[in-house]
Amino acid sequence: MKVYWFIAILGLGILFSCNDGEVFYSPKPRCYPKVVLPKKSYIPFTESYCDFTFDYPSYAKIEQDEKFFDDKTKHPCWFDIVVPDLNGRIHCSYVELGANKEDTFEKMMADAFKLADEHIVKADYIDQYPVKRENGVSGMIFEIDGPAASPFQFFLTDSTKHFLRGSVYIHSRAEPDSLRPIIEFLKEDAAQLVSTLEWK
Repeated sequence: MKVYWFIAILGLGILFSCNDGEVFYSPKPRCYPKVVLPKKSYIPFTESYCDFTFDYPSYAKIEQDEKFFDDKTKHPCWFDIVVPDLNGRIHCSYVELGANKEDTFEKMMADAFKLADEHIVKADYIDQYPVKRENGVSGMIFEIDGPAASPFQFFLTDSTKHFLRGSVYIHSRAEPDSLRPIIEFLKEDAAQLVSTLEWK
């Protein structure tokens, strides 16, 4: 009987001495890898397949889209501004207003609002900011907060010929809070596009 008591006391002593008085394991909080953001600098976008110019990040590359699902894009001026180091992109699609009966200013604007509103299901809120510049560029910016697929969208137009729509995407499964620095960084790049765009 004395042997059992001795083993029990010895076992408890080992248990408490190894865990500083804590019997249960307490896991460390989840952490995310540190993100190194590139230094901001911009260069002009001068691709011949688009009827406008703007400044885009020097650390990004332009990838022209030639397909929309299985169909050809409506216009050659569909492209992505890809930031490989951040696994993000700004998708841009251009429509020449009046090129056919479907592509009217009213329809394109309604589609842009509809696409932004589709994020309401998951978004915490959506803020809208009108764009009105002296060079004939106007439009709307949509800032979407919460676990939405695109945290920043916009459209720019002259209401007669040009209509450009853009969306920021980050290809990651991480939570929005952990992606916040990358989201804010890419939103600044999209805002640079909006503020520097000029129709040709």
